[in-house]
Amino acid sequence: MHMRSETACELSVVMPCLNEAETVAACVMAAWAGLSAIGVPGEVIVADNGSTDGSPQLAERSGARLVHILERGYGNALQAGMRAARGRYVVIADSDGSYDLCCLQPFWVRLQAGDALVIGTRLKGRILPHAMPALHRYLGNPMLTALANRLFGTHLSDYHCGMRAFERAAFLRLPLQARGMEFATEMIAQAALHGLSISEVAITYAPAGRSRPSHLRPWRDGLRHLCLMLRLYIQQRQRRTLPVAQRSG
Repeated sequence: MHMRSETACELSVVMPCLNEAETVAACVMAAWAGLSAIGVPGEVIVADNGSTDGSPQLAERSGARLVHILERGYGNALQAGMRAARGRYVVIADSDGSYDLCCLQPFWVRLQAGDALVIGTRLKGRILPHAMPALHRYLGNPMLTALANRLFGTHLSDYHCGMRAFERAAFLRLPLQARGMEFATEMIAQAALHGLSISEVAITYAPAGRSRPSHLRPWRDGLRHLCLMLRLYIQQRQRRTLPVAQRSG
């Protein structure tokens, strides 16, 4: 049963979308099933980033509320979806079928325990065959995650998991600016720098259900993640060395 009451929305499921006609409808229906399973009133939002393959119409027919974002980019789509959400809490996940949106319970439990940000971890969970390239699984993701943990004082295993949950109001207050894939790193780094409580839950990661190539560009996007981490770390170090009057002024 779809719980669409605007006055009683506790949890918003937000999915960025760019040409996901093969999977978006199934993802929307899985999100509704996930909300039903935990008995929480909520909504499903598809933040469409300029799809030309009929994804928006398929999403709406499946029960999603559609938000159109003209400026391309993963970060742009998610930030617009977050701002449009009505829930006190938000779950984000890709609309390519790689995340199990029927299984929201672990995220909801941690949110109710008081965590401001809950990250899914594929590396401590289950990665199905062909879901993650070996280069990402054994080199790129672990190396970038280890560096981010060192820079921002976190203790996470998977900085780049696209399924996560958070308290909406807390994140709307953060200075989030990244427009592309590096938004995933910026969310965690800014949460850590602002003292928000962060936890992680193990999830299952499946192969994407699309036949088109992935939007992810490993080397380019990896470099953007790295540059963002270094910039945030340097900015934080500079703030710590400023006199109090300059820091507040």
